[in-house]
Amino acid sequence: METTPPLIMETTSEKNTATFTHLSTLTQYIIPFGNYIFPILIWTSYKDKSEFVNHHGKQTLNFQLSLLLYTLVLALIAIPIFFAVILQNIPMQAVFNDENFVIRNFNFEGNIGLISIGLTAVLLFGVLKFVEFFLVIYASIKASNGELYKYPLTISFIK
Repeated sequence: METTPPLIMETTSEKNTATFTHLSTLTQYIIPFGNYIFPILIWTSYKDKSEFVNHHGKQTLNFQLSLLLYTLVLALIAIPIFFAVILQNIPMQAVFNDENFVIRNFNFEGNIGLISIGLTAVLLFGVLKFVEFFLVIYASIKASNGELYKYPLTISFIK
């Protein structure tokens, strides 16, 4: 049975700051690393002034760092697999002799296991980004309502 955190009475300013902390992670779609830069700036500016903002700032950063870790693991699975499959099917003699080459007989059957694992990692990355977007919106709504929120599957890097 899941229990929801109690409703905490916070000022409108604290609720807005906590909400913007979550929403600032969406800047990653416009500014590289915006999902780390802006939450850190907001959180460090307000963490000593409000326990509510401190909680949401930590949750936001822990979630983003967890997603980074999960993304790196998926990349470490997918990228070597795709390189291995492609390199197995490139005629190396043509590469070393600086000749034009064409991949004519790509061996899908011999590589179906590796290709499946690589495509699954890429699919999981897509699902991760999709879920991230909706969880950020959900956390923002919770913060704007004055509720504490903890992202699922988040590693507590910042305690």
